Amino acid sequence: MGYRLSRIVQGQPVLCLILSLAVLLTLTAPVLDLRTGTSDAGNNPTSFTSRRAYDLLSEGFGPGTNGPILVGLIIDNPDADTIAKVEALPESLKGEEGVEQVSPVRFNEAKSAAVLTVIPVAAPQDQGTVDLINLLRRDLRADFEGTSAQPLVGGSTALFIDVGNHVTARVPIFLGAVIALSFLLLMAVFRSVLVPIKAALMNLLSIGAAFGILVAIFQWGWFGSVFGVSREGPVESFLPMMLFSVLFGLSMDYEVFLVSRIREEYVATGDNTEAVARGLSATTRVITAAAAIMVCVFGAFGLNDQRVVKEFGIGLATAIFLDATVVRLILVPSLMQLAGDWNWWMPRWLDRILPRLHFDGHAFDEPIVPTIAGGGE
Repeated sequence: MGYRLSRIVQGQPVLCLILSLAVLLTLTAPVLDLRTGTSDAGNNPTSFTSRRAYDLLSEGFGPGTNGPILVGLIIDNPDADTIAKVEALPESLKGEEGVEQVSPVRFNEAKSAAVLTVIPVAAPQDQGTVDLINLLRRDLRADFEGTSAQPLVGGSTALFIDVGNHVTARVPIFLGAVIALSFLLLMAVFRSVLVPIKAALMNLLSIGAAFGILVAIFQWGWFGSVFGVSREGPVESFLPMMLFSVLFGLSMDYEVFLVSRIREEYVATGDNTEAVARGLSATTRVITAAAAIMVCVFGAFGLNDQRVVKEFGIGLATAIFLDATVVRLILVPSLMQLAGDWNWWMPRWLDRILPRLHFDGHAFDEPIVPTIAGGGE
């Protein structure tokens, strides 16, 4: 079946390439609206007592009650002017957009520190609360500039925002390092420039499609009732890095398994079209079986009541399914058919620099000649 499917794809490579890319890019599109954050009790099923308590607080005192903002001040020199300005802080904060309530200021005995609580109008996961925290940090820093008081804005909501920003800022570095190292490894193994570029792009497409589905389900609330998502909210801030780590490893495993078989056939025959078809034929069953196991295992996590576990399960299962079907069975054969012998092109100067990796006693650029019965080759 793998051989026949490859021949069908290779017969119409441009059409198959356009259709598969259209599917993956459509699923990836919601990533443009990705908003990372942290789930709380408000995302739990309504059967949880923590969710019912969350809803009761929201109904009785407003959504912001579940995510109070803590404003603290360090006062190095508690002079009368500074103390008066700190005491007037609740009145000035009440006029800020997005503020529901402000508690009175509490000082320590030496008046070297003060604290007050701000209740936002919006829920902890709303973008309005994030904007309010950023606004408070900027305005308070400006208001107390030149005084002996140093304002600090914290609390659980602010902490999760800071952690999310810290992780998100480092995701590009992490992605770049992983992709660069895998690119060098694949280039050394397959003696090709195009194959590692294709592998990196295909992996990013399958992972991006999985994140697009997560945004649609958990952030936008599409088909939420089907997947047991009771309330939409941001995607966990650490999820992109964690999911990429697992998915990139599994996807690269399938890539090496498939392309190494194609490379062996190409070295033996010199026919790129036949090598792609035979390579897909020899690896389809193994890749499909391995992917089916992973989809079932990770899909089971999607049945969990906890939002974070559900995100992991659906994200992993979706990415592996797309990688083993749309990417490996359609996109890769169509691309390799269109590229032809350019799949295995590498500049001579680069070929001399890169080390040669051997597997089972053979390098990938050495033809494997079958042994004929009777001792001859």
